[in-house]
Amino acid sequence: MDNNQIPNMDYNADEVINEFKEKIKWPKGEEVEAVVKPDKVPLRVLISLLITLVGGGIAYYMMLPALNIHDTQFYLFIVLLVAIFIASFAFVCKANKKVERKEYVKKKSLVPLIIVGVVLAVMAVGWLTGITLFRAGSYSQLMTIEDGNFETDFESISYDKVPRVDAERAYTLADQQLGSLSEYKSQYVVSANSTQINYKNTPVRVSYLEYADVFKWVNNTKNGLPAYMITDLVTQKVTAINCVEQFGEGIKYSPTELFNEKLIRHLRFQYPTMLLDTPNFEIDDDQHPYWITAALDKTIGLFGGTDVKGVIITDALNGESQYYDIEQVRTDASLNWIDVVYSESLLIEQYNYYGKLQNGFWNSIIFQNDVNVASVGSGNIAMNDDVWVYTGVTSSESDASNFGFILCNQRTKETKYYQNAGAMESAAQKSAADAVQNYGYSATFPILLGIDDNPTYFMSLYGASNTVKGYAFVSLEDKTVVGTGLLDVAKSDARALNSALESYIDALKEKGVADDVDKNDVIVDTDKIDSADNNSDTQTPGKEPAPSADGNKVTGEVTDIKSSVNDGNTVYYLQIDGKYYYIKVTDAMEVLLINKGDTVTVEFEKSDDTFIPAKSVTR
Repeated sequence: MDNNQIPNMDYNADEVINEFKEKIKWPKGEEVEAVVKPDKVPLRVLISLLITLVGGGIAYYMMLPALNIHDTQFYLFIVLLVAIFIASFAFVCKANKKVERKEYVKKKSLVPLIIVGVVLAVMAVGWLTGITLFRAGSYSQLMTIEDGNFETDFESISYDKVPRVDAERAYTLADQQLGSLSEYKSQYVVSANSTQINYKNTPVRVSYLEYADVFKWVNNTKNGLPAYMITDLVTQKVTAINCVEQFGEGIKYSPTELFNEKLIRHLRFQYPTMLLDTPNFEIDDDQHPYWITAALDKTIGLFGGTDVKGVIITDALNGESQYYDIEQVRTDASLNWIDVVYSESLLIEQYNYYGKLQNGFWNSIIFQNDVNVASVGSGNIAMNDDVWVYTGVTSSESDASNFGFILCNQRTKETKYYQNAGAMESAAQKSAADAVQNYGYSATFPILLGIDDNPTYFMSLYGASNTVKGYAFVSLEDKTVVGTGLLDVAKSDARALNSALESYIDALKEKGVADDVDKNDVIVDTDKIDSADNNSDTQTPGKEPAPSADGNKVTGEVTDIKSSVNDGNTVYYLQIDGKYYYIKVTDAMEVLLINKGDTVTVEFEKSDDTFIPAKSVTR
């Protein structure tokens, strides 16, 4: 090979790198001999403004600040705009290449920097004028507390009508039901964010779907989310509502969307100046899906005293929104279907301000006279066709007991205090779990009930499979008074519920608390409970096939599934038309694939019992 064809490799890499650094380096101030004004300054300013406009537009699209002096994001957005302008002006003036231009840009940046300083000063003053140190009285008045009457307020709440599963268990049930629907399988997942509402006087949780991943979004976003899930918290039935079939279109606006259909971005473009809380997914009495978004206000200083001033109702299908003042939401009967306006966190925050600061800031720190706070954890109670947040009230030193509890209406913010002292919720959960410790079950967060005027915690017991295994009642006043009922023992959900209540009443009598209680006045007929469980209003019209019996064969929808291990054999119990048909897994492997809502055919031995041995099960 001719050596003349070989390229010359004789160069110093360090020299090349240093030469490159010299070209792009920012000049040092001491190198400046004169400050020279660039030519065409107005044009350079215009170009900088255009760059700022583009960069600011992108930043606004991502940050979505409210154009409101009460939003801290708004101030940060202004600072970001100033930073973009200064950087772009320095770039178009070539301040990184010419020493004299650098000093010119530094001098002309004084005004933008003053703007940043003013912005930060306003934020500091706004924060100081709204801190609890100076405004304790205002914070303590954010919430009005009324005294409630336990006997009258809880009289209408029956233990067989309260939620038997919490949010986590409801999510598990909805996720299982989605897995059985082949048309949605692999494309969507159930959102972990659900909303507890009262649907036709029944406590339910409604959950929207999310795209399984970004590729599923690309494949399905044109038509939107096709359905949502309703989980009956009493019967534990889950129904998928097909929006395309029922309303002619899918859910086009949701948190799982991207770009302009993303819910919070859609709302920001509609209401650019409003402070928005996290939207809640709800349905009206016709099962039409909506997003309920609280419009917030800062009532103390610039950033303190968060409260709700109105509600934005957004049609989840077409994105149309309507704003209503909070007073109209509270009083307009046509809006009573809305259940969640005030979030649990906001209600508890406002109560804690009331409990801590009603006697001044320094009292909350030093003397702590009459200082109290909400206990750890909260639950929901359906009462008067509204959803109420329940939480205990304890001292600021976190005593082992509550000296009362509060109920807060999530639609109206009506708050009631009940001076019923007793065990904390966590202590009641532990007592319930200890009563069945040989099974290793845990207890859900308790719901407070009145059992013959005795304040009582009600809890569901669940195992490792995250499914309900039984129920427990624990006395508020004495956590050692416990009654439990297990599904594996009672062989029926209704019987387990009543068994727990019967044992609880017996425990009350042993303590001499309820000597005159007649079980017949408290226990609900199991047939009525089963009837209610099998005729839930949340079932989609026309979707539930009527069971049909043919000799020793029955075909119908599986409304409940339970399992147990007997002598080392796993046995499945399928509820059809109010009766349970049971079979070993080894005799019918297909039973492992059956989910609630499936239609199956069961061959069985003739029997009039509630539990009937099956010979075969086919889908």
